[in-house]
Amino acid sequence: MSDKIDICLLEDIPDGKSKGFCIEHNEKKIDFFIVRKNEQVYGYINCCPHTGVNLNWQPDQFLDLTGYQIQCSTHGAIFRISDGHCVYGPCIGRNLTPVELVLEDQRIKLIR
Repeated sequence: MSDKIDICLLEDIPDGKSKGFCIEHNEKKIDFFIVRKNEQVYGYINCCPHTGVNLNWQPDQFLDLTGYQIQCSTHGAIFRISDGHCVYGPCIGRNLTPVELVLEDQRIKLIR
């Protein structure tokens, strides 16, 4: 049976924006971020598959300047929001590690 960890309200993440989170669960630290596109949310571990660095260049800044793609702040790798697949940069063809999210009653929950 999986746990659902309450993260935040959907409205806490503006549409087209991202937000980072770091939680402890079962004595493990989980550093991840969520991107909101309309009523959809996408979550990934905050770790570039190229070097293992955090993706954000400032708090909650995981998207490129257009807001259409995830961008690594260190080497500029570009990832699709929908599936975390790298389409440009040194880790092209690799993927971000997804986190499983569910939206219940306008609340975003992490499934562990």
